[in-house]
Amino acid sequence: MNCLNAYQSRHVQEVVNHFPYTSGFRRPIMRALVTGGAGFIGSHLIDRLVARGDDVVVIDNLSSGVLEFIQSHLDDGRVHLVEGDIRNPDDVDRAMAMEIDCVFHLAANPDIRLGTRVTDTDLNQGTVATYNVLESMRLNGVKKIAFASSSVVYGEDAPLPTPEDHGPCMPISLYGASKQAGEGLVSSWVGTFGLQAWIFRFANIIGARGTHGVIFDFIHKLKNDPSRLEVLGNGLQEKSYMEVGDCVDGILHVMANADAPLNLFNLGSHDTASVRRIAELVVEVTQCHDARIEYTGGDRGWAGDIPRARLSIQKMLETGFDVSMNSEDAIRHTATCLLEEIGLE
Repeated sequence: MNCLNAYQSRHVQEVVNHFPYTSGFRRPIMRALVTGGAGFIGSHLIDRLVARGDDVVVIDNLSSGVLEFIQSHLDDGRVHLVEGDIRNPDDVDRAMAMEIDCVFHLAANPDIRLGTRVTDTDLNQGTVATYNVLESMRLNGVKKIAFASSSVVYGEDAPLPTPEDHGPCMPISLYGASKQAGEGLVSSWVGTFGLQAWIFRFANIIGARGTHGVIFDFIHKLKNDPSRLEVLGNGLQEKSYMEVGDCVDGILHVMANADAPLNLFNLGSHDTASVRRIAELVVEVTQCHDARIEYTGGDRGWAGDIPRARLSIQKMLETGFDVSMNSEDAIRHTATCLLEEIGLE
């Protein structure tokens, strides 16, 4: 059994069991719109939604999304693709007009470092795009949204582990500022137009189908040169890592068990792992045992990087949900999956 099939067998049946059909025939629980649905987290969420019986509409411009991730669902007719850009209000309206019950707004700039070079990236792909989604919801009478935010909104001076009620939030990256702005827009649409919203502040989400991030980068570096692995920073940066299956299961569990007009939850794991340890695990999994691990120096990998982060997940745990993997298990699992997908040849 390959990595992805093992992943699906472990998680999808759990979702089917958690959301059983209540009649003798299968009918959609809801029609969901997933922005960025051909991407990393979005495609895993779609697996869950389809498994529990939902109809799904995806809007994705496929700039970073991968059609292959959702092709089987498109072929089955359970997922409908609107190839469009959420920076374009007309594209969003085309998708939103398809009798949507709930929006899962996951689309965003996937490359945090890009924002340091092209400084309006997160403004346009994050803040403006989120406004377009919310305004289209208002115009089309859609009342529920789950918004993917990030732990980076807390900035670097927050207590560890960081609870949801920490404030003021002072992000230090343009990506973090965009996520904080998105949270503010969502909150204002709840207060002004009567939406119901779930805001999720993610830890570092990793797993199969990953298209960016430190593990993805390390495998590509070893593919190019198996004798050397460059690590940005001093390797002491330490953060929480959450496997993507746990992430999307957590989203759906919290939405089923938290019913306030505005719900704010951290999603993460119980512990942390250093970049140095990630490098060691990737070398181990790839069997590039002769690779020299070399550090560029400094306490962060790039401008806007937060050296240490760990979210409090007590509020998540109180809903009855817990993760199936700690950070190191998730890293090892991800390295195994991405090695299978990327290869070293």
